[in-house]
Amino acid sequence: MLAQLNGWPLYLISGTVILFVIAFSIFFMVRAWRAGVAIGMDKQKLRRAVTASATFSLLPSISILLGVIALAGSLGVPLPWLRLSVVGALHYETSVADIAAKSAGLSGLDGNMTAEVFATIGLLMAVGIIWGVLCMALFGKGYCSRLQRTSAKKTGGKSFGDSAMTAMFIGLITAYLGSYVGTLVQLKGGTLTVTGNYLPLVTLGFAAAAMAVFTYFSEKKKVTWLDNFSIAGSMLVGMAAAVVVGIIW
Repeated sequence: MLAQLNGWPLYLISGTVILFVIAFSIFFMVRAWRAGVAIGMDKQKLRRAVTASATFSLLPSISILLGVIALAGSLGVPLPWLRLSVVGALHYETSVADIAAKSAGLSGLDGNMTAEVFATIGLLMAVGIIWGVLCMALFGKGYCSRLQRTSAKKTGGKSFGDSAMTAMFIGLITAYLGSYVGTLVQLKGGTLTVTGNYLPLVTLGFAAAAMAVFTYFSEKKKVTWLDNFSIAGSMLVGMAAAVVVGIIW
């Protein structure tokens, strides 16, 4: 099955969509350059802006590449490549794929993939994420104006966007942490027993510690360029810790 998921038809479909997106990106980049020149911006400054933007876009994409590699073992390369190159988000794609696989009767994203389960995963990925695009198209203007408002009394001077992102992040981490603890510790006969897989919690702990180190140096020590490596670096630390702990224990 994996050979079929890596077949040339899927590469052709994914490659066509990605090339379309790249073409549109180049189109708008050229238009932005011409608009900058038209209003009298210095071309040297424009070149520096393009170089800086390219650099700061490539470095964080390391985490996206890790997501493609992680999903390729069960879903093949074309679908994760397409999803994470166009509209997908790393945490969303991996979570939804795992949920869909388990709902279809598999133990997770393992090597027992079937055509039916693959179609279910792909459909659920698309349906689950399309609402953000539609909502932005319909309500984006009003939402962006709301994000720019501040209320010193209610949010301590932070914008609604900052508060919303913080709340969503805390909720996401809490949900994952609760699911990990729930599968690890279970109540049997009135006694708490540790019977599940502890590696998710180990991975979470090491990744959180790594992120704390990145945040400390970038915010307290003003080493701002570390922001570009924080997500990818934390992922690599967490994955490495899971491998090492799994071998030792």
